Amino acid sequence: MEANVISASMKILDRSHLSQAMKMLTCVRQNLLLSVVNCWLKCMLLNPYNQTDHPECKSRPDSGLSAITEVDPGYITGPLSSVWKDWVKWCIEFGIEANAIIAVPYDWRLSASMLEERDLYFHKLKLTFETALKLRGGPSLVFAHSLGNNVFRYFLEWLKLEIAPKKYIQWLDDHIHAYFAVGPPLLGSPGTVKGTLSGETFGLPISEGTARLMSNSFGSSIWMMPFSKYCRADNIYWKHFFEGRGKGPHKYQCDDMEFQLNFSGWPTNIVNIEIPSNQVNDAYPSTPEVADSNLSSMECRLPKQLSFSAREISDGTFFKAIEDYDPDSKRLLYQLQKLYHGDPVLDPLTPWDRPPLKNIFCIYGIDLKTEAGYYFAPSGKPYPDNWIITDIIYEVEGALFSRQVSSLLFLRKSGNLVSGNPGAASGDDTVTYNSLSWCKTWLGPKVNVTRAPQSEHDGSDVQVHLNVEHHEDEDIVPNMTRASRVKYITYYEDSESIPRKRTAVWELDKASHRNIVRSPVLMRELWLQMWHDIHPGAKSKFVTKARRGPLRNEDCYWDYGKARCAWAEFCEYRYVFGDVHLGQSCRLKNSSSDLLLHYL
Repeated sequence: MEANVISASMKILDRSHLSQAMKMLTCVRQNLLLSVVNCWLKCMLLNPYNQTDHPECKSRPDSGLSAITEVDPGYITGPLSSVWKDWVKWCIEFGIEANAIIAVPYDWRLSASMLEERDLYFHKLKLTFETALKLRGGPSLVFAHSLGNNVFRYFLEWLKLEIAPKKYIQWLDDHIHAYFAVGPPLLGSPGTVKGTLSGETFGLPISEGTARLMSNSFGSSIWMMPFSKYCRADNIYWKHFFEGRGKGPHKYQCDDMEFQLNFSGWPTNIVNIEIPSNQVNDAYPSTPEVADSNLSSMECRLPKQLSFSAREISDGTFFKAIEDYDPDSKRLLYQLQKLYHGDPVLDPLTPWDRPPLKNIFCIYGIDLKTEAGYYFAPSGKPYPDNWIITDIIYEVEGALFSRQVSSLLFLRKSGNLVSGNPGAASGDDTVTYNSLSWCKTWLGPKVNVTRAPQSEHDGSDVQVHLNVEHHEDEDIVPNMTRASRVKYITYYEDSESIPRKRTAVWELDKASHRNIVRSPVLMRELWLQMWHDIHPGAKSKFVTKARRGPLRNEDCYWDYGKARCAWAEFCEYRYVFGDVHLGQSCRLKNSSSDLLLHYL
């Protein structure tokens, strides 16, 4: 099968990558982390201003498929640290050669400009595409997850300055057949703010303060900050030709909707924070004794509560407001201006337009409890533990609730309903729905919508609406039924709006951000679409959704009610020595290649 699969999948919001996505060139083994945290931190921390390594230790990304398949289970991560392992196995099982799967991991601590400046990452990525084309004779399929999507977006903009304008689109057509954006934080993620102010450990045996100290040294920490969908920067692509490369900062402007509507297009304000009403010389000193003294003098003064929207976070207003109360603000403001708003290629804190690629598939989970906003207050402790979270606002299936109970099961009964602007659904437990679903704006005025069960099905529960009207910059909410206890995939597909280009959005019920790349349902759909696209006998624009039968022996199982293997049309009982239960002895009647012909 002449196909290249390139995965830019590394992301920052994952405990596995925080623990061992990078190989330590000096210092200690991972299983000694508890006893030598300071040494481990030396290998992870960067200088917040110039993004250089500690003089005594240097860390660099792993390479090859090992970087994306599985983190080595160890003392910290345990046995549940697979990343793209199952996905790679699935591809190989169905005929993709292992050397055609190319991993392009990166140092997720660095901003985009520093990736290129230090590692020549985007130059190497360009050569990777060109080498893959020569070796395999065809364009590549690109898979990106979470922050990997931001990296790929930057690469497409960087490429404009490396290729003659008349050859840019041709280069993309020659080298990239399709782009699969999985769990993309297209407008950022509120969780990034939480990590910036109070720290996020992702399961590592370190304190939140230590995690905050580490994260805020990384230039990439701002890359996923939430930003307004109504604010854009000038096009540096044209500035390059008329004013010279990299001259002057981006011109940042917001349209009238930003100031007429609340929350910058988000469900609620991202940050609500209490600060002292009267400024003191050192609000959060370095020793607990002085901190206690300052707090005792502030007891009679009520603090101010300030609220900040996504725009006020991304343009630096929020960090300026707390600059006198938090020592990290100056560092973050410096990174924000130098590495993002001052980036010579792209201001990443601006809304995405549809990339000029032939085929785009945007895939994400929905309807999980997802953090949408936070309430912070002074903790009375010294930096870096000087803020605590006093409340969290969650989006839950189209509504907003404050944190009153920890269990989603009882949230509707016990949680406090919060006013705001919730979307039609909630996010994937990490990225909010409005950020994930921004790729729906890439769809045209007429969209075909299909809703089908995630499990194998005969097509009886498939709902199809053709030519659904879609207004620009608005969500599409299909008028379709939902059976209780059934998880669906909803497909939004458009192959007509842009000549010779296809755009599709897949929404998977209850698929979480971190685990979606291990979802058998997603892997099945990805494979069917890949198979459809590279097969010369394909007749339709997209793979049919009419039915979903078993494709692998693992999909067959024993039906105890009928005392036979389920899906008798496809599966049969065939015992093989070593089977320990009836389900293991249910196997496909025909080869997978025969079954795949039904989906052309």
